[in-house]
Amino acid sequence: MNRFADRAAETLAAVRENRPLIHNITNFVVMNYTANALLAMGASPVMAHGINEVEEMAALAGALVLNIGTLTEEWVAAMIRAGKKASELGKPVVLDPVGAGATRLRTASAKQIIEQVRVRTVRGNASEILALETRDATTRGVDSVHSVEDVAGTGSAMADALKTTLAITGPTDFITDGNRVLRVANGHPLMARITGTGCTATAIVGAFSAIDDDPVCAAASALAFFGLAGEVAAQHASAPGSCMIQLLDALYTVTPEDLKAGARIREAR
Repeated sequence: MNRFADRAAETLAAVRENRPLIHNITNFVVMNYTANALLAMGASPVMAHGINEVEEMAALAGALVLNIGTLTEEWVAAMIRAGKKASELGKPVVLDPVGAGATRLRTASAKQIIEQVRVRTVRGNASEILALETRDATTRGVDSVHSVEDVAGTGSAMADALKTTLAITGPTDFITDGNRVLRVANGHPLMARITGTGCTATAIVGAFSAIDDDPVCAAASALAFFGLAGEVAAQHASAPGSCMIQLLDALYTVTPEDLKAGARIREAR
């Protein structure tokens, strides 16, 4: 028996029963796809970035997802305003520092959000996560030039320093709050060939975080679910285009029982 798989299955069932509203301030590239992914898995998405309404929307939502993929200074201001309101109300905030390390604006914006908002979880690739604490970490556009293992040795210390849970995704995901460490081995290589799968993973972490108040377990459960959906999708897809559609279908069809049987989550150090 795997208690983490059991918990993942229970959380997925609760998401589908409660349909939490997930407020996304995200990028133009992925808005439609992540909204469809949240709908398919059983959550209720809303995409709202207008600075005059984000506080109201954050107050209504079960979780807030912030994604700097196509950021502007105005959007960052809206993210901070929404994040402060969500934090004030005790709602989980999940940050995706897309492309941090690629430009000064992206890196500074991600750090500014972390400094001013009580971010419960940061989901990113290894280079993006490294850029949050070091000056010499770079990305290739929004793609990682580091591996998860490059961060594994210092990940716990980084999470402790940043006062958040880090969910670092790659072939095997690494999740830590500075004390506990979980590894997730679900997924398929075709997922890396589809634009926005990282952003979609972050949105799904938001949905699981709206139900499970343990950020480490919520992130691990979400990534196992998304990875398992990718495995199922790849069984029916011949290339990235068909996999993209099959992935949405798998988010709908993967059951809590499937997740309980297929989630590959383990404790690690």
